[in-house]
Amino acid sequence: MALFDVVNYNGEVFDATVRKTPNLRMNELLKSGAVVEKPEYASLAPDQKGGHYITTIIKERLSGEPDNYDGKTDITSDTRGNFTMGRIVVGRAHGWTEEDFVSDISGDDYSAAAGEVAEFWDDVDQDTLISTLKGVFAMTGAKNEEFVKAHTYEEAGTFGATTLNNALQKALGDNKAKFSLAIMHSKVATGLENLKLLDYMKYTDADGIERTLTIGTLNGRLVLVDDTMPVREVEATETEEAYKEYTTYAFGSGAIEYTNCGVKTPSEMERNARTNGGETTLITRQRKIFAPYGISFKNNSILSPTNAQLETGANWELANNNASGSKLSYYPHKAIPIAQIKTRG
Repeated sequence: MALFDVVNYNGEVFDATVRKTPNLRMNELLKSGAVVEKPEYASLAPDQKGGHYITTIIKERLSGEPDNYDGKTDITSDTRGNFTMGRIVVGRAHGWTEEDFVSDISGDDYSAAAGEVAEFWDDVDQDTLISTLKGVFAMTGAKNEEFVKAHTYEEAGTFGATTLNNALQKALGDNKAKFSLAIMHSKVATGLENLKLLDYMKYTDADGIERTLTIGTLNGRLVLVDDTMPVREVEATETEEAYKEYTTYAFGSGAIEYTNCGVKTPSEMERNARTNGGETTLITRQRKIFAPYGISFKNNSILSPTNAQLETGANWELANNNASGSKLSYYPHKAIPIAQIKTRG
């Protein structure tokens, strides 16, 4: 079945079309245990803030000073508050057009199979996640900056034997065991391999032959390798040469919650018989939420944020109780298992 053959096109079986072009991106962040699906929030999208913004509640932990139980002292009580967490729906759409003449002279349709379209959206989702993380680590304001500073670890040199462990301790202290994996650029991973610090898992196949997997471990955490992790060119100064700064992310399981909100028409064909002698366009759409748990997207006036808007720190804040003055409280940053590590390789 040709992808742009309107007669044969069936949206319901679209994803069953055979993939023809390999995807060169790994998109390991999407596949990792850091992202957990929360389909139950999809039903809330049409009911809150016009369908593009969802507010969920996080219960505060019980707190207060205990009373002396001596038969004379009255027992007091405290109230338990809520933190609100805003989740923004990210909508994206794209299409691909094929001219009839191309097929006529080539004998084959210039088409991407349905699997390729799915991979295209995986690429888009990974970019959305990276932009979200950039925005979270660009937050401003006293309490938000506490998170950014505590959950950012910078190494003056390359990623070493103690880098990951030190970064996780800085972020969560004695709760660092909540971190389960790290995702790094291949340049960083290769340096660790050369130092024999990165151990790759092995398995025995059906023939009894031991093979090496592409999943490594470091300090007891899984290590995934993905070249979409941020790399920044740092210009030379009077005292220092130019260098590349690599960002590695560390996560706990379920640190980011994902919801597919769906669209009325995910994919459809549009036929134009006149243009260029006849052409067909495949149009696809999606609406999804990627929400770091405990961190709120606060700008609900944006119907669908661009990646640039996701990367704007002013659009994010720690989940809080929306009070003012001394009554304002924030979700504790030590309960958020997300960290970034900046090294020179």
